[in-house]
This record gives sequence, C-alpha cells and structure tokens, in this order.
Amino acid sequence: MSEQVGTARSRSRRRRENVPGGRPHEHRVKLSDEEEARAMVMAQEAGGVTIARVLVERAFAPEGGATSTERREYLAELFRIRRLLAANSNNLNQITRAVNSGAPLDGQIVHTLRSIDELTATIDTLLRDQAVR
Repeated sequence: MSEQVGTARSRSRRRRENVPGGRPHEHRVKLSDEEEARAMVMAQEAGGVTIARVLVERAFAPEGGATSTERREYLAELFRIRRLLAANSNNLNQITRAVNSGAPLDGQIVHTLRSIDELTATIDTLLRDQAVR
C-alpha cells in the first residue's frame, strides 16, 4: 500500500486503494461476539474504516508500531498544532509590538497565552502517546 499523500477523498476513504490486478486472495475470519465488538470499536477509532481494513493494517503494522491510518491521523494532528502555533505566534508578536509602542495590555494576551498552554499540553500528550508505542 502506498504511503503517498493523495487527495482528501483518498486520505479519508473507508476502503484501501485499488491495486493493479486486484486482490485475488480472500480469507474468512470468524469472531466471537466480544471480538466483533472490539473490532467494531477499533474500526470506529480508526476513523470509521471497515473491520477488514483494521485487521489487515494491524496484521502488517510493525510490531508495536502504528497502522498507516494511525500514522496519517497523528501527522494530521501535528500539522493542525503547527498551524495553530503559527497563528498564536503571530498574535503574540502583534501584542508585543502594540505594548512596546505604549498600548495597554488587554484580555487578548491572556487568551493567546492560554491557547499556547493548551497547544503545549496537546504536544506533550502526543509525545507521551508516541513514546508508549
């Protein structure tokens, strides 16, 4: 399976990409009620993908590693944080420039600093989660 970045549709699809020649091999898996429930939860947590996709990704993921869906979600979260951090840095620069020119401090600084604290906590959580894997 290709790890290339595709269109938004291909990144969020439930099924895996088509491969030349198709997938001629089929396997049937029987699950108990408990296993089915766990598989359904895993599929929902993986972004609503199919159970078959979850089973294949888990089977071929590096030992203790993340599946391609998990890696894609992890990278999307990192890019989201980077975008927010850049916006907050810009806000902080504007506030600093205004204060240095004699403008009084207002509530905007508190909001910006709180947002930076939240982003830092999110980064810490992502790093902890990655270290556990």
